Amino acid sequence: MPGRGPLRAAALLAALFTAASVAAGCGRDSDGSDETSPPTARPTATGTAPASPAGFQAKIGKVTAGDLPHSWRRGCPVPPSGLRMIEMTYWGMDDKPHAGGRLVVNAKEAEDLVTVFEKLYDMRYPIERMEPVDKYKGSDFQSIEANNTSAFNCRAATGSSSFSQHAYGLAIDINPCQNPYVYADGHIAHPDCEKYKNRRNDDPGVIHAGDKVVKAFDSIGWGWGGEWSGAKDYQHFSKSGR
Repeated sequence: MPGRGPLRAAALLAALFTAASVAAGCGRDSDGSDETSPPTARPTATGTAPASPAGFQAKIGKVTAGDLPHSWRRGCPVPPSGLRMIEMTYWGMDDKPHAGGRLVVNAKEAEDLVTVFEKLYDMRYPIERMEPVDKYKGSDFQSIEANNTSAFNCRAATGSSSFSQHAYGLAIDINPCQNPYVYADGHIAHPDCEKYKNRRNDDPGVIHAGDKVVKAFDSIGWGWGGEWSGAKDYQHFSKSGR
């Protein structure tokens, strides 16, 4: 019919104009700005909180002198080849499991010590941290200040010129602030740990005579420094009992 051609052309132009307007509006914010909104991020596995370790896990590995830059030197009674690094799960002071605890010990005792720390984990005995003393440049004092559980350190025994059992990888200090070394005259070298001189304290991590921690080490023949006469070393467990 006459007149339909112009009508169709007008309708087509109107449709094209509407589509262009909609397309132009897709990249605008609600305030009319031209800034394109970024796509909504989709959740991924990397955005989730890390899962807690599933139960106790431990791995025993060799160490080299390079792993012990501050705690070992030539002349120490045990070479690096006679030591092992135990990487293990431990129960934290926050009442949660923690992966990545590291303890350098004598190679001959490594497997037995894994059984001990598995018992400590199962009983939920809390440990503040567990790092080689090299983290503290080999300083026993600084390791204690950090309340760090550690083992090997080629150093002399407290108050002696002879090698400590730690120099053989045959001693472990656990939560040294809650379980301080108390000199025979009663003083403690770390003021922040002074309140733990009172062994009736039941704070988490405190070790008591005959408790499950002492029994766990006793099961592999290790003695506790809390049973010494004179000075008391409540943090200290060793193969020799000294």
